[in-house]
Amino acid sequence: MQRTEAELAQVLHTGPFHLALRTALSVRGLPLQRVQHHLAHRGVKVGVTSLSYWQQGARRPQRPESLRAVKALEEVLELPGNSLLGLLGAGESRTEADRPPARSYRSLVDGAGAVERLLTAMESPADGGLHTVGHQERVRIGPRRLMQRRDSQHVVRAHRDGIDRYLAVYRGDPGCDPARVGVSARENCRTGRVRWDAETGVLVAELLFDTRLRAGETYLFGYGFEDGTGGPCGEYVRGFSFGGGQYVLQVRFDEEALPVRCRRFAQVSTGAPRGARTDLTLTGRHRTVHLVEQGVRPGLVGIDWDWE
Repeated sequence: MQRTEAELAQVLHTGPFHLALRTALSVRGLPLQRVQHHLAHRGVKVGVTSLSYWQQGARRPQRPESLRAVKALEEVLELPGNSLLGLLGAGESRTEADRPPARSYRSLVDGAGAVERLLTAMESPADGGLHTVGHQERVRIGPRRLMQRRDSQHVVRAHRDGIDRYLAVYRGDPGCDPARVGVSARENCRTGRVRWDAETGVLVAELLFDTRLRAGETYLFGYGFEDGTGGPCGEYVRGFSFGGGQYVLQVRFDEEALPVRCRRFAQVSTGAPRGARTDLTLTGRHRTVHLVEQGVRPGLVGIDWDWE
């Protein structure tokens, strides 16, 4: 399937590397043998088999000579400088602080490892086979300052053929009883297995798609969680194991329980200090705050607030 320049621009921003390379090859219309020829003219020797493995995601360029070949590929494919290297975490203009590496969800949101245990039990691949193109979340805080519900509208793109599900993670506030948390599959999906860890209040829900995706295809689906079992809620945090597209978070407060101050923040990991703090103003009759991340990076982003 021929890709477009718009798809190429998107995937060069979000990754992963192998999908960006495969999309660039499709858009430029270059077979691997021709690419190898162009690389050889630049003094770079790389086999067709290696190029094929790279675009399939079977192997990842890591050695210095391989990274030089990727740099030359950017020229051959007429891509912006560092666009492919940056997806490998090897860009010349991107430091480790600028682009954190991918992490397991455990290191992002759950020090006890409950998330990783649940994902492993549900046979989740390391990268889930998907990455986020766009994600909009709406969080509702009730009159007793408790998390009432979380609604998600999610657009993803498949890394490879055959992806037909998404594993949604929910972590309640202290005191949450995950056995009583409701899971709703609302649009273009249905609920599969649901597993939880009572000690940490973590729940993982399997959302089954209506179709199997091919590599590069996008899919839109909606789902939600209903809670109210935990203690007072003072923040909402979203963890990202991989970079992605736009993320929008809106928090709505009940008119009987309004915070005195709200802030946006970002973190590299759970134990890291919170940075990029920005005060947020309640709007919509003084009941909602929101944030917009145009291109999320691995780590955490969220909103916290003070009740008094």
